[in-house]
Formats: sequence, structure tokens, C-alpha cells
Amino acid sequence: MSTVIAPVRETVRAADRVAAARRRVSTAETFSQTLMMAWRALKKMRRNPEQFFDVALQPILFTAMFAFIFGGAIAGDVQSYLPLMIPGILAQTVLTTCMATGTQLREDMEKGVFDRFKSLPIARIAPLAGPMVADLVRYTIAATLTFGMGLVMGYRPGGGAGGVLAAILLAIFTGWSLAWVFTWVGTIARSAQAVQGISMMILFPLTFLSNAFVPIDTLPGWLAAFVRVNPVSHLVTAARDLANNASLSGEVGWTLLASVIVMVIFAPLSVRSYKRHM
Repeated sequence: MSTVIAPVRETVRAADRVAAARRRVSTAETFSQTLMMAWRALKKMRRNPEQFFDVALQPILFTAMFAFIFGGAIAGDVQSYLPLMIPGILAQTVLTTCMATGTQLREDMEKGVFDRFKSLPIARIAPLAGPMVADLVRYTIAATLTFGMGLVMGYRPGGGAGGVLAAILLAIFTGWSLAWVFTWVGTIARSAQAVQGISMMILFPLTFLSNAFVPIDTLPGWLAAFVRVNPVSHLVTAARDLANNASLSGEVGWTLLASVIVMVIFAPLSVRSYKRHM
């Protein structure tokens, strides 16, 4: 028995010595490696333009659909409904776009792409954060098309260009922070299909059970109580304040705080779960 255990123990000690001898990656190197991984993801997007179909079609389709279906019933006419709806579509589009982060991560892990990263002396967070940085392009396209479609339909934001830009940046930052949740889901789920199903189960109720498309005072009391504490409702209200009034309200602060808390919790969880596959 000892002749079998000894080699195993020696192998474990050798692995420990290799891990201990591995050079620590500095903050500057982590940043540089993250950008390299982002560039890899951008090149992948260029070779697979179908990754942009959702961000290109969803804002146009949803804006027209919700405006003409609910505009007359909720606000009396489409024009009156647009200031309420466009910031809601902005939040919904950016947040649903970030679901693809976890799905694509799981697909890469299943194809063995991340196995190649095991031998590289890079920061463990770089392969996770890099694609998320690249996805900022997708968020920007989705947000810009949402407001562009709104302008075509007659939406005239009272906050001007500055308010609209601030609303877009807030939505992009919130979507990027929430993407860490789906990144974590991608590291623990068993398949890309499972990631997509779990992500939809998490995000769709939060999006539709919010004030994105209807005023809170029209909802039943029990549902209105949930909508008021829903983080998506804070984002939608903050985007409306910025785009429609150029107002830096307390909702903006709550949205930023919630986004930072999500990143602080789920970024380390994603890295820890990712290491288990290394």
C-alpha cells in the first residue's frame, strides 16, 4: 500500500511547489491581460456577426411592439407613452443582452477553450472579465438603437443629449455589473442551455415585474410593494429622471450602489468557481 500512496503524495507536493512558485500577477498586468482577452472576444464577434442580431433587432422590435400595443391603453396615445416606455425598454434591452455573457462563457468552457488558459501565467479573472469588456460594445449598440427608434417614433427627451447619454451610461454600467451574476451561473451550470434557462428565470420576472412599462399606482398593493423594491425599477426611474428631465435623483445613487454590491459579491464568486475548473 505504501508503494502506491508515496508517488501520489510526491505528485501532490510537486503540484503545491509549482503553484507556490508561480509569479503573482500585478494589477497592471491583470488590466493588460483583460484587455487582450477583450480583443480576442471582439475578433470573435467580428467573425460571428450573428451575435449582434439580438442587440440590433430587439430594441427596434420591442419599442414598436410595446408602443403600439400598450400606448393607447396606458397613456391614451403612443406619443404620451414614449417618455414612460423608452427608458423601460432601455433597461430591459441592456439587461437581457447581458444574459448572453454566461451562455457564451459556458460554450467556451465546453469546447475546451479555457483548458488552454490553464497553462498561461495570467490572472484568473482575465478570461472572465475580458469578454465582459468586449460586451460593452453590444450594450452600447442596444442602448443607442433603443433611443434611436424612440426618436423615429416621436420621442423627444426633455433631458437633452446630456441626459440621454447619462441614462445610457447608467444602463450600460448596471448591465455590466449584472453580467457578473450570469458569469457565475455560467461557471456552475452544466450546459449552455441550462445557463440560458436559469438566466431567463432570473431576469424576466425582474424586468416585467417592474415599473418599466406601467405606472406603479396602477398595480395591486402586494405587487406594487415588490415593484418598488425591485432593482430594475430603480434603474428605470433613474433613466427616466436623466433622459426626460436631466435630473440627478436619488434613484441614480441607489442604482449605482446596487450595481457595485452585485460586482463585489459575484465577481469573486465567479473567479472562485472558475478556479475549480482549472
